[in-house]
Amino acid sequence: MATAGAGADATSRFYEAFHFDDHEASANELADLVLRGDKRATAGLVWTFEAKGRPIPKPRDLSVVTRWDGRPVCVIETTRVDIHPYDEVDATFAAAEGEGDGSLRFWREAHWRFFSRECQRIGRTPEMKMPVVCERFEVVYPAHAGAGAR
Repeated sequence: MATAGAGADATSRFYEAFHFDDHEASANELADLVLRGDKRATAGLVWTFEAKGRPIPKPRDLSVVTRWDGRPVCVIETTRVDIHPYDEVDATFAAAEGEGDGSLRFWREAHWRFFSRECQRIGRTPEMKMPVVCERFEVVYPAHAGAGAR
């Protein structure tokens, strides 16, 4: 259950402001999926966090989801973080990401392409056992985002 509320001082829990993906159309589409309530998870490479010197998100962290151009869309609260090898991410997590048809097959194909580009940026080679941060979240602001969307 989300614990952040309007008027609460969440400064110490702020993690980042970010957009999804590495190109504009997808970043904006994924932000819309969050607002509709279809997207409640995201995935990133442990290697990217290490390369950027950033901590892995943890439960109760708050982040601002933006559009590609930086306009804020909503605030999310991380509810769970697991790390799995790429080839062990399961169908339940893929469905929580809410992308494409929600299948594990779609997740694997789309994320292999994205992680391959990410690996190229950080000087790594993608592999089936690359460690993936599987982050689940809830929208905490605006409170109505995703309500009744399913």
